[in-house]
Amino acid sequence: MKPYRVILYYCYSPIADPDAYRDEHHLFCVEHNLLGRIIVAPEGLNGTVSGTVEDCEAYMEYVRSDERFSSVQFKIEEHDTIAFQKLHVRVKDEIVNSDLHVNPLVRTGKHLEPSEFRKLINDPDVVLVDMRSDYEHEVGKFKGAITFDMHNLRELPDHVHEIEHLKDKKIVTYCTGGIKCEKASAYLLEQGFTDVYQLHGGIIRYGLEEGGENFDGKCYVFDNRITVDVNKVNPTVISTCYICHTACDRMVNCANPECNNHVPICEACAEQMEGACTEECKSHPAKRVYNGTGYYVAQSNHYHPMQGLKSQKKTIKHLKLAAQNTGTV
Repeated sequence: MKPYRVILYYCYSPIADPDAYRDEHHLFCVEHNLLGRIIVAPEGLNGTVSGTVEDCEAYMEYVRSDERFSSVQFKIEEHDTIAFQKLHVRVKDEIVNSDLHVNPLVRTGKHLEPSEFRKLINDPDVVLVDMRSDYEHEVGKFKGAITFDMHNLRELPDHVHEIEHLKDKKIVTYCTGGIKCEKASAYLLEQGFTDVYQLHGGIIRYGLEEGGENFDGKCYVFDNRITVDVNKVNPTVISTCYICHTACDRMVNCANPECNNHVPICEACAEQMEGACTEECKSHPAKRVYNGTGYYVAQSNHYHPMQGLKSQKKTIKHLKLAAQNTGTV
């Protein structure tokens, strides 16, 4: 067992006072040395957090102890180090940006458990549709899946016409952890698709529970790992180095922060280009120092774990004391 964990989860469940819950949630994370990104919205909760095994166990118990989130499903991965360098708990309008104006609590695609999904993926009457961004499916996707040239889920309405002719087929959507598909599948139903399913728990859960068969390449994730292995059955590499075009599934964020292109770059080219994706980016005056990974923490002035807190002064004092006790300030 590795000493740290990365936990991915979401839960659609109404939160009456997101600001108050955000502060309570934030305080728990600081007191338990957890880092990551968590979104609190009127429609629910979404997060990826990382910490020790003990602290992650405490966190999962804390979330599930709230009756609003008692049914939440956690995807748990072991890791050698903590996968984040900061903690951000933010209140937003949606737990995943979509602007699709659908409510998964009212209607969404039928959930397929990983074992059910594995049985269906080779069915010639099943159409797999990837609901992730272009840079994500460039480095990894299910064999034969339809992908869209979109940068985020808000662009889905611009691409639905590409599968219009498949309205009467069995459509199975998938994404990293399942959250995008809750709204994407609901949107497809609204657009007249008649038989819509979604992979419950996404690519990550499918890899953990079923070995990831027929997932080509690696899965893009939004922490300092950048990509993770999924397929333990028949793995292959589908992406090529952005610079030399050899087979490569090593994703890099361009060292030029004004570009920040998410592309595969092999180790040799990354060293030669100092982490940049083009000669122009290599010579850019704002270029970051390449650290060998291609992952860069966003700069923020005077970051502290209490950032964004909106509660009363006594709660702020409590949080500061907790941060001092854990050595995070």
